[in-house]
Amino acid sequence: MQIIDHELLKGRAEANWDREIPFGGMRGDIVDRNGKLIVGSRLAPTLYFMPTQNDDIQSAAIALSEILGTDPTALEEKMSQKEYMVKLAPEAKNITKEQADEIGKLQIDGLYTGVDFVRHYPNGELLSRLLGFTGYDGQGLAGIEYAYDEFLQGTGDKIRLFTDAKGIPLPHVDDGFNKGSQGASIELTIDLRIQEIVERELMQAMEKYDAAQALAIVMDPKTGSLLSLASLPTFHPSNYQDVDPSIYNRNLPVWMTFEPGSTFKIITLAAGLEEQVVDLENDRFYDPGFVKVANARLRCWQRAGHKDQTFMEVVENSCNPGFVEIGQRLGGKKLSSYLKDFGFGQLTDSGIAGESKGILFSEKAFGPVEQATTAFGQGISVTPIQQVQAVAAVINGGNLFKPYIVNKITDDKGDLSRTFEPELKRKVIGEEASALARGALESVVANGTGRNAFVEGLRVGGKTGTAQKVEDGRYKDGDYIVSFIGFAPADDPEILVYIAIDNPRNSIQFGGVIAAPIVGRIIEEAAPLLGINKREGQIEKEYRWGDALTHRVPDLTGFTKEQLRLQLHSYQIEWHGKGERVKYQLPAIDSLITVDDIIHVYTD
Repeated sequence: MQIIDHELLKGRAEANWDREIPFGGMRGDIVDRNGKLIVGSRLAPTLYFMPTQNDDIQSAAIALSEILGTDPTALEEKMSQKEYMVKLAPEAKNITKEQADEIGKLQIDGLYTGVDFVRHYPNGELLSRLLGFTGYDGQGLAGIEYAYDEFLQGTGDKIRLFTDAKGIPLPHVDDGFNKGSQGASIELTIDLRIQEIVERELMQAMEKYDAAQALAIVMDPKTGSLLSLASLPTFHPSNYQDVDPSIYNRNLPVWMTFEPGSTFKIITLAAGLEEQVVDLENDRFYDPGFVKVANARLRCWQRAGHKDQTFMEVVENSCNPGFVEIGQRLGGKKLSSYLKDFGFGQLTDSGIAGESKGILFSEKAFGPVEQATTAFGQGISVTPIQQVQAVAAVINGGNLFKPYIVNKITDDKGDLSRTFEPELKRKVIGEEASALARGALESVVANGTGRNAFVEGLRVGGKTGTAQKVEDGRYKDGDYIVSFIGFAPADDPEILVYIAIDNPRNSIQFGGVIAAPIVGRIIEEAAPLLGINKREGQIEKEYRWGDALTHRVPDLTGFTKEQLRLQLHSYQIEWHGKGERVKYQLPAIDSLITVDDIIHVYTD
């Protein structure tokens, strides 16, 4: 028994003697496409107590409560439980390292420190409604943390203590250690640099227009990878309990459904060009300000009408009756077929939790009036991610790619567990129709309703959207969602940006007025980060009466506040930071801004 069966019998004995102190599993990191940390883990110890190993629990509880800032009587009651080991939670769960060091100096018999972790957010609230958060036990409860919890979860280490039945340590047996494993790391397709630009622009818009909420999506239209996904208002994932559940439970770009308004006209345009039912340059259309369909009188947003115009001007002017005409030329079955081919009424399968399907008219309910309103984006309900997926297909040559948010998953050794590649769903339109659509949408930004998104040299194309909100089957008076979807460069799109502002105030509620300039600024700042160079052959933008006066942003880097004051600049300058000199500025040097825009300068 001592020699031949030694190891077998020793193992059985240790199984009777051991008491385990669990260490929290270390969740995997979440990083951006460039490997920059978005969410990590920070050490946060938890205390465990073995009552049988301490003869003076009352004194121990008093000493502990002074450091933990808790009630000594309640702590003593917990420490006096008839159990071999007590987890002192929540009083001593996830304490700070400083508290753990102070407690360690007390040398309290029977008190053990277990290693635990909490999530660490080096970028604060950035991306919070996409990332989600973890709960009390470290399990993912929302967002990416929830959707990829099985990969991110780690298995904790364990210390094995060997005691007798009374909990007294056995002097002849050494303590043991069982090693766990760290959770896998998730690399998102998100670019943190672009995300910072997008969230800054949305926050400024929320404040300027006193809006209810705002959202944004930035996508690579050639692959479907999502470079930015933003929802405001936001929250800090560590303090999610402090905000209304509607904020942390709703990732607006995939959850929110609403009438798209005129941004949806891009789909009608693409279908009409593919089916060759319209010639943008040679076909003409007369708009008296309305069109009669069955017993309905459908108005144009410009009550007096746009009168005689080419179909290129129909697109530039976002003329509702003109798009009704394109829809009628297509026919109900053909238009409905294109809507489904472009992915509306179905999930995009983006891998983002909480996605909605949207609502299309049923085949039986798709009569002449419904066909007409659908053609200009009214009467149906879609999600922002569906719109971005569809417009990407319109401008990239007709390829409908699945949007995706994760690049790869790597295990705790750094080995690839899983990779995600661009996934082509189907071909929707041909390259010729796509090129014609890109040209028309570039003309919208140069000469039409999207002129506020114009960026010199980047050949921005896009479309405005202004949709009245619906509640209980009725349109809400004065309550709109204004949007703009834009891309660049028009000859070879590399970035697609969608912005929607919900119920803006303090301004005329038009997408071209509110959302278009935001998209223009995002594209301008993101272009150098993505290696997008300025192009030749841009459609020139002519000044029109009523256009905002613009000027180019000067180079303010290196100047002090006093030096800039002495130069008597007429620009509105807002300072950030406590340093003496300007380190960088937004918008970028030489950008075009209006006289009302603010130059944000950041000190060293």
